[in-house]
Amino acid sequence: MSAPLVWLPFDPADLGDPPEGLRYEVVDPTREVPASVGEVSFYVPPYRLDPSVAAVLPRMTSLEVVQTLTAGVDNVRPHLPEGVRLCSGRGIHDASTAELTLTLLLASLRGVPDFVRAQDRHAWAPEWRPALADRHVLLVGHGAIGQAIEARLLPFEVTVTKVARTARGDVRAIADLPSLLPDADVVILIVPLTESTRRLVDAAFLAAMKDGALLVNMARGAVVVTDDLVAALHSGRITAAVDVVDPEPLPADSPLWDAPGLLVSPHVGGASSAMWPRAHRLVRDQLHRYAAGEPLWNVLSADR
Repeated sequence: MSAPLVWLPFDPADLGDPPEGLRYEVVDPTREVPASVGEVSFYVPPYRLDPSVAAVLPRMTSLEVVQTLTAGVDNVRPHLPEGVRLCSGRGIHDASTAELTLTLLLASLRGVPDFVRAQDRHAWAPEWRPALADRHVLLVGHGAIGQAIEARLLPFEVTVTKVARTARGDVRAIADLPSLLPDADVVILIVPLTESTRRLVDAAFLAAMKDGALLVNMARGAVVVTDDLVAALHSGRITAAVDVVDPEPLPADSPLWDAPGLLVSPHVGGASSAMWPRAHRLVRDQLHRYAAGEPLWNVLSADR
């Protein structure tokens, strides 16, 4: 009987010490699907967010585990064959995404985009802007990345209210958002995309936000209703910074490009030098556990 086959999107040597007793192939099935597809037991899809990375799943008749390199799995879950374990990339992007969250937040509050535009015009344009210090931050989502964001927020002398799907300890339930939004100066979204969070931020959500509040979306674009966000930005009541949009990539004719008070980055929360060492470490550890028949990390339940 041949050893279980692992498909990786990178050289197994990058793992440092991949376990023996497994076979490895470097494959990007969005470009080419080798004849070995029916032998794959452990699949690590390429680091992409589009559904094409999952199109090969029905052909993987020996599949036991899918280990994503993304924290979100909404592009894979709908295509997952029954009985296959799905493991998220929890932990891979904590540092990178938390850093970008603070970058967008601070840049928006302190007016950095306006300074860059003034620099392009060779114009000296000082202005008075709000600080992050003394703000009340509402952190919507308190998984691994949410916790990493909180750890980086606290030294800025802010008050943080944490929200998750269900209440626990000092974490409030997402059902409490209507009563929490009016007091928040900054609202950060870092929830997974599920049926309960899709279109969570709609006209009513935005209307409940405090005048002058900043919305930062680091979750998924579909968590926010785009047309409602555009309308709220044009009203001048709030500002926003988003690393994710709906759809992606953002079409050239999208009204978001010209919406006032908006800073957009092109879904690069995890795209930093901090990603790959953490990705390789997680995949290596998972493969060692898989080869030894031990429980895997980050196994997701059917509903999240």
